[in-house]
Amino acid sequence: MNSNRRKRWMGLILVLFVCMIGTSSPVQHFAAFPDEIRLFTGQMKRLDYGVPVHAEVTADTETLRINGKSGKQSVNLNEPLSVQSDSSGEARLMLKLFGKIPFKTVKVNVVPDLRIIPGGQTIGVKVKSAGILVVGHHQVRTGNAKVSPGEDAGIKLGDLIVKINGANIRDVHKVAKLVEKAGQSRHPLKVTYKRGGRLLETEIRPAYDTDDQAWRLGLYIRDSAAGVGTLTFYAPDQGVYGALGHVITDMDTQTPIELGDGQILQSQVTSINKSQNGEPGEKRATIIKEGKVLGNIERNTPFGIFGKMKELPSHSYSNKPVPVAFAEEVQEGPAEILTVVNGQKVERFDIEIVHVSKQTSPATKGMVIKMTDKRLLDKTGGIVQGMSGSPILQNGKMVGAVTHVFVNDPASGYGCFIEWMLQDAGILLKSPSKNLKAA
Repeated sequence: MNSNRRKRWMGLILVLFVCMIGTSSPVQHFAAFPDEIRLFTGQMKRLDYGVPVHAEVTADTETLRINGKSGKQSVNLNEPLSVQSDSSGEARLMLKLFGKIPFKTVKVNVVPDLRIIPGGQTIGVKVKSAGILVVGHHQVRTGNAKVSPGEDAGIKLGDLIVKINGANIRDVHKVAKLVEKAGQSRHPLKVTYKRGGRLLETEIRPAYDTDDQAWRLGLYIRDSAAGVGTLTFYAPDQGVYGALGHVITDMDTQTPIELGDGQILQSQVTSINKSQNGEPGEKRATIIKEGKVLGNIERNTPFGIFGKMKELPSHSYSNKPVPVAFAEEVQEGPAEILTVVNGQKVERFDIEIVHVSKQTSPATKGMVIKMTDKRLLDKTGGIVQGMSGSPILQNGKMVGAVTHVFVNDPASGYGCFIEWMLQDAGILLKSPSKNLKAA
């Protein structure tokens, strides 16, 4: 065998050896292990290297306990390590192979313990926008011609009118009075509107509608919206709630409603329109006669609506607070949701989390879920409109909320992580790290 052939064979053997090492379980465990972990005070987290060697482990603070002990100790990395702390703050975990060779440094971020009460109740939602939303154009007949003064002035669908003649405006009825006055005086209206976060100005001269005998802008406008959804959680220590799991949008323009104020009210399910392939169903619900206000609405974000609530609503599945899971703790496998399918009774139903996205910063569609409970499928056909916000629990922790249904497979849909909802609610601080990995 000549030297060139020998080198080729040796190279091939080396490549195969590297591939075998790279695909071995210990190496894969090490590669997947995070540089940073997060936990709540008092919570225990397992770290599993699966590497058959001994090491020395040291925490840089006495408050961090490894396998129930603080300080320097010898461990077998082929066995899981437990990490726990009763004090919030940051710490570092250093590991050295055989007590000498630096092996891994893990940043540990401990945040104050947080427990919330799962929701599941159906709620009525009423919101008032922070201005007048333009949802359409229409033609005004002025004798033999048709015009749309608003469209001609550059106003588009989804624009939010915030001022008219320098005064803040949030009521549709006031717009009608201002239009009538401007039309009779033959003066244009000075309109300030918001588009894509920018404030713009224009002038609109009302046109006289000869059919209705009234002055018109040629715009369809709306100042409020209403619907039903599901309460996700109530945080008793902060008096804060979260619901829906997704942003409220205008039904015509599909743009997020910029919130002025709003309320959530007690509601009950009267019937279910079952989901079918290609046609999502819906909960039919009504606000209870006395119209009890449960809380206000202070935020409308991509992860739901949030506000203050003085007390836990009635008809809860349980009034016992449960721990919450960070996004990296959620696993594929069995889980449950809490929701209402009849009246006001909150029930627990089995689901499967079939896919988990590895999100290190807030993003929607964190998990794909599938309804597996026969009772629920018989009643609803799967996920229906009005079910969004239903809390998802796994291993005794709140992990997320139902958000969307797959139109062509209504038994399946998306959920968001509870961590992002808690951040938008203002009761869980954002992690100082931008490079968290799955634990």
